[in-house]
Amino acid sequence: MRVLFFGVYEPAYARNWVLINGLRKNGVEVVELRRKPQRFSLFRLFFDYLRFEKNFDIMIVGFPGQETMFLARWLTLKPIVFDAFTSHYGGYILDRQKFSKNSFRAKYYKFLDRWSCKLADIVLLDTDAHINFFIKEFNLPRDKFKKIWIGANDQVFQPGGTLQKTDNLFRVIFFGTYVPLQGAEYIIRAAKILEADKDIIFYFIGKGQDKPKSINLANELKLKNIEFIDMMRPEDLRVKICESDIVLGLFGDTPKTPLVIPNKVYEALAMKKPVITADTEAVRELFDGNDMYLVKPANPEELAGAIIKLKDNPGLRDKLAENGHNKFKENASHQILGERLLKIINESR
Repeated sequence: MRVLFFGVYEPAYARNWVLINGLRKNGVEVVELRRKPQRFSLFRLFFDYLRFEKNFDIMIVGFPGQETMFLARWLTLKPIVFDAFTSHYGGYILDRQKFSKNSFRAKYYKFLDRWSCKLADIVLLDTDAHINFFIKEFNLPRDKFKKIWIGANDQVFQPGGTLQKTDNLFRVIFFGTYVPLQGAEYIIRAAKILEADKDIIFYFIGKGQDKPKSINLANELKLKNIEFIDMMRPEDLRVKICESDIVLGLFGDTPKTPLVIPNKVYEALAMKKPVITADTEAVRELFDGNDMYLVKPANPEELAGAIIKLKDNPGLRDKLAENGHNKFKENASHQILGERLLKIINESR
């Protein structure tokens, strides 16, 4: 089988990496035809395809792909698997609230989400909860959707043990893009609750929408137990995770919160680290309280309590890390997800 992975995407982005390398790990020939996200990328991709030798069996449109799907369907009548991964409307309008629900942009995003899915033969999403959102919000048939966990680049994010400490600090790490979904505000307020414990330090790694607001809040609360760090290469982030005692997932209370399991959770579990994250419908599809410490969304008091409980109980940390890592290996490694995707493709032919 020859698969054409097509679109305007970054191949190193975790979701794309997992699908491409997962298929290759299962013996599938994957050919990439792509452009980096920039001006006129779709226009250039069109001419690339005209020059491309079209001996492939199925096309996969990579993330982000809503706009690309229109071009893809126009170019080929062969089966197309569309990795929707997330909703433009759900992300930009409902979660980040970039524009109002009645705006032209909101209507445009809804149009893109609905019709990009309609044009595909199969649509991939990461959880059943996310699939149900697409079906209801965009009036789409259930049989078009298939579930593929997000997973992680487990060639980079591998267990590395805990680095030898030269101090008594208890390191809690958050990394991400500071979108409301991730709930950085609630982590900062938890840090305020825990500021009397001088051993606990929080590392915030990344950049994005609410980072300035988060820094301002930490300054207003006069916190000394938080260090803000810019984006890191995956290899450097892995070192920071190795140094950490706990990895934090998402804690926001937005419409997207119940729908997804964030990539950072999979990366932490791939590295055999204990995770604290919000207890949601999506998380419960794969994990439970034996795999990670689950707390209520948007609840800094409960988050602070969870951090203290894990700090005081290394045995519980080890148990969660072991169970979570095993759950990841059995369900969400790139080889397992590639096998799942190959099965979906074969069943559709």
